[in-house]
Amino acid sequence: MANDPKAAQQVMSRLEARGLQAEGLTPVGVRPDLGEYLAQLWQRRHFIWTDARHRVSTQNSRNHLGSVWLVLRPMLDAALYFVVFGLVLNMSRGVDNFAAYVVIGILMFRSTMRSVSQGTSTLQSGRPMIRAFSFPRASLPLSAELRDMLQMQYTIGVVLVMIMLIPPHELPRISWLLIIPIYVLQFVLNLGINLVVSRLGFLIPDISQFMTVVGRFLMYSSGVIFPIERFLDNPTVNAVVQANPIYQMIKMYRQVLMDGGVPPLESWLILSGWAFGFLLFGFLFFWRGEASYGGGQ
Repeated sequence: MANDPKAAQQVMSRLEARGLQAEGLTPVGVRPDLGEYLAQLWQRRHFIWTDARHRVSTQNSRNHLGSVWLVLRPMLDAALYFVVFGLVLNMSRGVDNFAAYVVIGILMFRSTMRSVSQGTSTLQSGRPMIRAFSFPRASLPLSAELRDMLQMQYTIGVVLVMIMLIPPHELPRISWLLIIPIYVLQFVLNLGINLVVSRLGFLIPDISQFMTVVGRFLMYSSGVIFPIERFLDNPTVNAVVQANPIYQMIKMYRQVLMDGGVPPLESWLILSGWAFGFLLFGFLFFWRGEASYGGGQ
């Protein structure tokens, strides 16, 4: 029964067909229609926001350095990749400011990497709450992405400080303001990804291992660490890379922060199309499984 998705209206209709008074009853474990589902999410917006803020403020509470890790961890990650790929493997391939190139790529990709590799556990980790309370389950991936957005406030600050401090020193420009709309599109893309992989992770728990590999493949194939386009000779493969929204997103961040320019319209359209397309597909895909999320596995 719990794994048999049914629309709420179907259940109410069956009760009424049996001569039972369904008025005033609130169905549990069923999928409301799309409009009602969106309305329920909006009604719980304060809970979703509060949950996200609380988890960010307490996630490092057991560590001696506490919230300092929100800044220290991205700095250590960027330093590690710069040493390995910039100094040891010398993968710069003529990039003038390779330190800034790596810092921007690694730290801005972290958010999408978390959506891909950790989104599979969103529903599993929220299982106690799902079984105890009635609420739209899409609240969980939405809260996870809001939590990530709050963490990215610190990460973006680290990016800006590091590229200004590390030689040859990038200086603040008016184009840096464009990092805000680019991140908004990244947030929309991440939410769509999280909605998709959350349901996939619920249906097939083993897929979490696979998605970790997918995340690493996206990192190495999207120009996050080194200029991948300089290694591509095949025009078909190059066209696939150009259509990759993560590749376009990272390139746009570098254009506004390092080059001081405005990304071309083509990049905005590719990233926007993927972001909103993934969000629409992901939301409908997740909503279709709403009635099954309380079932035991």
